[in-house]
Formats: sequence, C-alpha cells, structure tokens
Amino acid sequence: MTTSRVWKLGADVDTDALAPGAYMKNGIEVIAQHCLEALRPDFAAAVRPGDVLVAGPNFGIGSSREQAAGALVQLGVRAVIATSFSGLFFRNAFNLGLLLLTCPEADQLHEDDMVTLTPDGVRRADGTVLGCHPIPDFLMDMVHAGGLMNVLKQRSQGTPHA
Repeated sequence: MTTSRVWKLGADVDTDALAPGAYMKNGIEVIAQHCLEALRPDFAAAVRPGDVLVAGPNFGIGSSREQAAGALVQLGVRAVIATSFSGLFFRNAFNLGLLLLTCPEADQLHEDDMVTLTPDGVRRADGTVLGCHPIPDFLMDMVHAGGLMNVLKQRSQGTPHA
C-alpha cells in the first residue's frame, strides 16, 4: 500500500477555488496550475502525485464545473478526504476517476501527516484507522479505470472493468 502526504484545508472549499473562473477559457493543464491559489498559493507547484487533500464539510460547493475535480486529477491528487462533499462535485470527481472518502473524523488528520488508504478507511502513521463511509463498487470501478469514460470504453470493447 502507498503512503500519501496530507494537505489540510478547511470547510466550504468551493469549485472556484479549485478551478478559478479567470482561467476557465484555458485547458485543464493551465487551470490546474491555479488550483487552490486563493487558499494555498503553494499548492499547485508543491503537490506531488499521490498526495491527498483533507477538508472539512461541504468540499466542492459552488458551480458544477467538472474542471474543479479535473484540476486535482491533473495534479495527481490520489484522493480527497472530507467530512462531506457537494453532490455535484462528488459525481464529477468519480466520473473523472478521483477517489473521494467521506470520513466523519477527517478533522483528526493534520498537514503533512502520512496516511495509507485502506478498504477500512484512512490509516494514520500511528496505526489508528479513521473509518470512512463505504464506496459502492460501481464508483470504485470508475476510480480504478480512471473515470467513467474509460469504464464505458472497456464495456464497449467487451473488456471486463476493474
């Protein structure tokens, strides 16, 4: 299992912070370079593939722009762990292959903690596990395949999905 570094955010992180409106005319590569710059100016340049975001309630509130999840995928974020998510962001994220973990105890995680994502939840370096809500198999299939479009391509080619 892979260990991931935590980036900690607060509550109510909106889609405009994830994919700022001023850059929406550009491709996802440019949008991603401005991801979270209003909240964490260092984020886009310093995040590494496999890192995870941890946030409070209402992650992804705001508009339905799928680029908000797409920017995180582009930057290599492994997962977002939060106490709750906006419904539209939740669906967009899984459609793009981004794992979201709803974890009531997410506030117990801290900046730069090292965590391992397990079937039971989030394992901290001290071995304690923070439980997360179960994820339906069809959503995990999308994560493993890299998004809904890949699942559909696999199905159309007769290839079993993840």
